[in-house]
Amino acid sequence: LFAGGVVCGFCFALKQSCSRSALSSAADLCTWRGSGLVREPHARAVQQVLLRCTEGAVEWVYPRQALRVVLQPNLASARPYTVCVKPFRGSRGASMHVERAGELELLLSEGARPARAHCFRADGPQPPAIFLQASPQSDIGRRAVGFQYELLGNRSSAPDLQDSVLQAACRPCNNTELLLAVCSSDFVARGFILNVSHDAERQTSRVEVGASRVYRQRGGVFVPGDARGAWRGHVQTLLRCGARPGAGEFLFVGAEHFGEAWLGCAPRYGHFLSVYGAAQRRRENACEFPLD
Repeated sequence: LFAGGVVCGFCFALKQSCSRSALSSAADLCTWRGSGLVREPHARAVQQVLLRCTEGAVEWVYPRQALRVVLQPNLASARPYTVCVKPFRGSRGASMHVERAGELELLLSEGARPARAHCFRADGPQPPAIFLQASPQSDIGRRAVGFQYELLGNRSSAPDLQDSVLQAACRPCNNTELLLAVCSSDFVARGFILNVSHDAERQTSRVEVGASRVYRQRGGVFVPGDARGAWRGHVQTLLRCGARPGAGEFLFVGAEHFGEAWLGCAPRYGHFLSVYGAAQRRRENACEFPLD
């Protein structure tokens, strides 16, 4: 699941510190930023932070000793959920681990280049935690390590966010998936493909969309364009999907993760109208969708 194996070198010290030290909550319960240089003389070796939101970020500058971030969102139920962690680009000065069941699993080693987001299942008796172990430094240059985190709910776990969210992205959605997607996705928009660019390093494609109607969006994927009633936005998909410009009107449906929009379904709008109309006649549509 993660690069590297289980790390036990810090386990004893970690457990001892946790048993004697209370967790300190971040001011807004979602995001924490701190410095390893600002420590009380009697502080424990492992600094503790508790975050209670379903998404947020952590940044630790001048890392020293260790930082343990417990992710315990306020949820209405105790059902298992999946947590995704995306290390910041340029993170250096500490290795990053996931703590589960009292063991540490390496997520990002010191000096490694942060890659894609990693996801893991949070289904044990204790809330999951991210454990940052500072590396010995001989210089006083500025170093910082950090990550974004996001709760994906009761979804299957995978080591890679893109594979987890987009495992079926390279095939068309079937009719049932399409009808559910327009009701539950983070964004739904109708429009045209303006351009497609590719990023070989990230193994992704960026689709520029001109939307005539935005039915729903959780974040700011689509923004008003120059023309009245027009919207512009970009959505991501995997490079292996072979996205390319195409004529005609499409319905763009997908999810937002870490500030990026990821394409799920993109049927031609005429096909969607046909599928939705048939479901309406059979009274099998999952929700009411505006057809004007």
